[in-house]
Amino acid sequence: MTHSMVEPPPGAWTVADLFERFGAIPLSRVRHDPAPGTASERDVLEIHDREGRLYELVDGVLVEKTVGTYESYLAACVIQLLGTCVKGKRLGIVLGPDGMMRLSPGLVQIPDVSFIALQRLPGRRVPRGGMAELAPDLAVEVISRGNTPREMRQKLSEYFDAGVRLVWYVYPERREVHVHAGPEQVTVLGERDTLDGGDVVPGFRLAVGELFAEPGEETDI
Repeated sequence: MTHSMVEPPPGAWTVADLFERFGAIPLSRVRHDPAPGTASERDVLEIHDREGRLYELVDGVLVEKTVGTYESYLAACVIQLLGTCVKGKRLGIVLGPDGMMRLSPGLVQIPDVSFIALQRLPGRRVPRGGMAELAPDLAVEVISRGNTPREMRQKLSEYFDAGVRLVWYVYPERREVHVHAGPEQVTVLGERDTLDGGDVVPGFRLAVGELFAEPGEETDI
């Protein structure tokens, strides 16, 4: 009995390629149809419409956007508090964890929370369609166990290369918020510190301890 070799599609990635790019990422997060390295922006939209699943697109690889209950709760808290400030001051718009962003051709990211300044909105209107054709001013990522350090370092570079001005990485297990003003500029905030929006979201302030407090829990901050 002979066995024929199945050749991968042109441009398809190997497991070694995936590890080099994303680190020890769970393979369950990487979509294999279409083959890694061959996916397109159209695949992102069609899979979402057909299956209701969110995938980010990086160099032709579809990586599923996954989040746990606690991570979802933290993102919702940021959306609520940030949204109240942004709407009250008419600064722009806040998008949630299904707001797709086309940072550049073939690069689609989906921050857990994002803010776009009013003056950058085409016609000062909320973008229509499946994904926004611009990078946010602020991107917020709530880090889950499925995210690898290598993945998040690369994503940070991609955000700033695309013109994002500020990135917040929220670490639930550490109870910290890492504020990135650039790829190599980070400030680590603990529970007794205050997160603010700086020049990007003027007037926004949030006690980090209050973000991580359990519902009904009183804080001494």
